[in-house]
Amino acid sequence: MHWDRLFEDLEGQLASEWEAERAALDAESERLRIARLELRARLRRLCAFSAEAVVDLANGRRVPVTLRALGADWIAATSRVAEGTQAAASTLLMPAHAIAGITLDHGMILASVEEAAPSDHTLRERMTLGFVLRDLARRRVAVQVSTLTGEDVHGTIDRAAADHLDLAVHEAGDARRASAVQAFRIIPFPRLVAVRTPGTQMP
Repeated sequence: MHWDRLFEDLEGQLASEWEAERAALDAESERLRIARLELRARLRRLCAFSAEAVVDLANGRRVPVTLRALGADWIAATSRVAEGTQAAASTLLMPAHAIAGITLDHGMILASVEEAAPSDHTLRERMTLGFVLRDLARRRVAVQVSTLTGEDVHGTIDRAAADHLDLAVHEAGDARRASAVQAFRIIPFPRLVAVRTPGTQMP
């Protein structure tokens, strides 16, 4: 009887030690996974969740948005319009280099670090900023371009090259007609902070 109790105690201790060792290994494995986690993977998860966020831009502005799509070097979001305001919904195309920070609720922070199931990345994730801007130029979409200096310029993108765009400047809401164009601007991509388009259509 005495030996039975002794063996039961030893089995209990051994099981506890195994459980503690397994928990330590799991914790270490999770620390290693987090250490390898890249911002891009978290942004992909946040876009998949259509996370509501406040994005801090490199020019000091903070914009409340719903994160929607991730590209090769950009992220797209729809503006969040406060109830009771007359502002129309719009889409923001933000170069990755222009994002200074993202504020989220705690649940989304935790969801963004969870291990995602392996999946094929979409074609959109291979599209560069220049590719998307060339599409806006082709479709003659009116845009509002925000720059690092804090300036907002309205117009239509005439062309998007390898590292810069040409903008025909005109009043917001005007079509790009020769008589409406006030100036032509060359804007280097590194100076872009956001390109806003009307509506909520994603690139």
